[in-house]
Amino acid sequence: MAKHVSLIDQTGWLRPIICWAIALLVFFPILMMLITAFKTEQQAIEVPPSFIFEPTIENFGLVQERSDYLKFAINSVITAFGSTILALIIAIPAAYSMAFYPKKHTKDMLLWMLSTKMLPAVGVLVPIYILCQKTGLLDTTLALTIIYTLINLPIVVWMLFSYFKDIPRDILEAVRLDGADTLGEIRYVLLPLSLGGIASTALLSIVLSWNEAFWSINLTSANAGTLATMISTYSSPEGLFWAKLSAASTLACAPIVILGWFCQKQLVQGLTFGAVK
Repeated sequence: MAKHVSLIDQTGWLRPIICWAIALLVFFPILMMLITAFKTEQQAIEVPPSFIFEPTIENFGLVQERSDYLKFAINSVITAFGSTILALIIAIPAAYSMAFYPKKHTKDMLLWMLSTKMLPAVGVLVPIYILCQKTGLLDTTLALTIIYTLINLPIVVWMLFSYFKDIPRDILEAVRLDGADTLGEIRYVLLPLSLGGIASTALLSIVLSWNEAFWSINLTSANAGTLATMISTYSSPEGLFWAKLSAASTLACAPIVILGWFCQKQLVQGLTFGAVK
C-alpha cells in the first residue's frame, strides 16, 4: 500500500491535496459560524443554507447591546492569563525537579497527575460549588483562576517535563560548578534554553482556559462570567438564536485565534523542541 501511494505521489501533488482537504474540513465549521454571523435569523435557519445573501452586522451590535462583551472579554483575559501564569509558577520548579532529580516513582507520579484529567468535572461540581459559596468566591474571577490552574496543571507539568529532560545535564552541571544555586540554574540557564517550549505550553494553557465553559457557566453569572458564559445566554426555551449565537461565538473566538496567529512561530518552535539535537 505504501509503495502504491509512493508511485502515485511521484509528482508531489498528492500530499498537498490531502493536507488542504484536511485543513478545509477542520476549518469548515468555523467558516459556517462566520457566514451565519452576518445573516439574519431567518436566513440562518434556511435549509439548505444559502451562501449568497446580503450581509449584515446587526447581530454584532445586538450582542453588544444585550451582553456587555468587553466585561466578559476582560474576565476571560484575567482568568486565562492569570491561571496560566500561576500554573507556570508552580509547574516550572516541579518539572525541573522531576526532569533533573528523578526519583523511583517520578513517572508514576506524572501518570497519576495526568489521570486526574479523566475525572468527569460534573463529579466534583457540588463540593466545589459549596466550597466557593462558603468562602465567598462564588461568581469571582479568583475562583475561576484557581480552578483553571488546577485543571491545566497536569498538562503544563507534563509538557515542561518533556522539554526540560531534553536539555543536556552537562550545561546545568557546568553552571553549578561556577557557583550558581538552584534558582540561578532555572533563571539563567533553564528558562532561556527552553523558552520555546514554555511559550507553547503557555499558549496551550491559555487556549484551554479561554475555551473552558463548564466551570464558568456553573460558578459565575453576571459579575465574573467569561465569554463562554456570554455565549450560553443565547440559548432560551424558545430555541437558539443562530445568527446572534454565531456572532457571539465569533467575538469570543476572535481574540484567541488572533493570539494563536501571532504566536504560531513560538508554538511550532516549542512543539519541535528537542527534535533536532
